[in-house]
Amino acid sequence: MSYTEAGKKATLKYMKKLKRIPLDVQPEQYEEIKKYAEAQGKPVNTILKEIIFEKIGIKA
Repeated sequence: MSYTEAGKKATLKYMKKLKRIPLDVQPEQYEEIKKYAEAQGKPVNTILKEIIFEKIGIKA
């Protein structure tokens, strides 16, 4: 399945609604996070959001 112009336009429109949060970690720390995420069967991004949201009381 190829990436169409319509798909590109839709993605760009969606991305404008998001705010990126850069996070720098040491490679060893990333590997630990990645292992934890894989054990949970989830992507790293999802795990980080779940942990942050739980910590500060945001419902996903």
